[in-house]
Amino acid sequence: MLELTSLKEILAYPRQIVITTHHKPDGDAIGSSLGLYNYLIQKGHHVKVITPSDYPVFLQWMPNNPEVIIYPEKSKDSDQLIAEADLIFCLDFNALSRINQLGERVRESAAKKVLIDHHLEPEDFDDYRYWSINACATAQLVYEFIVNIMEEPGLINKDVATCLYTGIMTDSGSFRFATTTPAVHYIAADLIARGAENSKIHELVYDNFSENRLRFLGYCLLNKLEVLTEFHTAMIVVSRHELQQFNITTGDTEGLVNYALTINGIRLAALIIERQDLVKLSLRSTGDFPANEICKKYFNGGGHRNAAGGQSGQSLRETVQKFKQILPEYKSLLIQ
Repeated sequence: MLELTSLKEILAYPRQIVITTHHKPDGDAIGSSLGLYNYLIQKGHHVKVITPSDYPVFLQWMPNNPEVIIYPEKSKDSDQLIAEADLIFCLDFNALSRINQLGERVRESAAKKVLIDHHLEPEDFDDYRYWSINACATAQLVYEFIVNIMEEPGLINKDVATCLYTGIMTDSGSFRFATTTPAVHYIAADLIARGAENSKIHELVYDNFSENRLRFLGYCLLNKLEVLTEFHTAMIVVSRHELQQFNITTGDTEGLVNYALTINGIRLAALIIERQDLVKLSLRSTGDFPANEICKKYFNGGGHRNAAGGQSGQSLRETVQKFKQILPEYKSLLIQ
């Protein structure tokens, strides 16, 4: 692993740079990527953000969002940019498998790879690493990278601040998760002072949904919520037919699992959705319950202790049955 401080010398001159992030990017993934983008273009670098998939409409308002390339739509151009890059910044993911077909392109590239991330157990594919599982968001780490490593806080303009604030706000659960330390509040305050309009950002992210999405939410809470009292667990199971029935698009299921976790006494919440080729799982937990362990051990996934995801090649019914069969193994932790 190379010394992170040596990036100051490399970035002192214009470079060809690619920034990428994980499949189905969330607020932190896009916020940290565009925050870094808006910082680097001020230094004269040629920068492109490439995402492995599309992402929600409610994240497409951020400064310079039109510059983002969605890989499946422009794979040939993206492959060329990756092959010709001097540096590739990998944000908010810990393994190249998280960026689909982009993963092998990044691995094959002669570019130096820079990992900025807060997930557990990073894969050893990077040359430079700024990583901490204690950070509430990758956007927090990008802020620290600019301020502490690059020593250029003056380049955090309104565009950079807006994007990084969005990433921190969304991944901290609007500043309510345990990872929201005093340092996070100081950073948020500094970003507001540098131009981030916190009230407007919150409105654009959380008050910007379609009518279909709201009706789908009501349907799920009324008809699809199942509470497993014995295991202090709640789950929402959604079929592919139901997604089609409500014309659900990317981002419309975002945050749905959190509603199940708001029930008094619930320690583990699951959202299990039947997609076109796989069944996807999103788990949320409270306290020290290891949601990431379940995803890693049984559903080919992982994540944070209290927020994790996985997938299953079995049918929706079989996946739900498997999930329920796992719960007795964790009963002692769930009923604490």
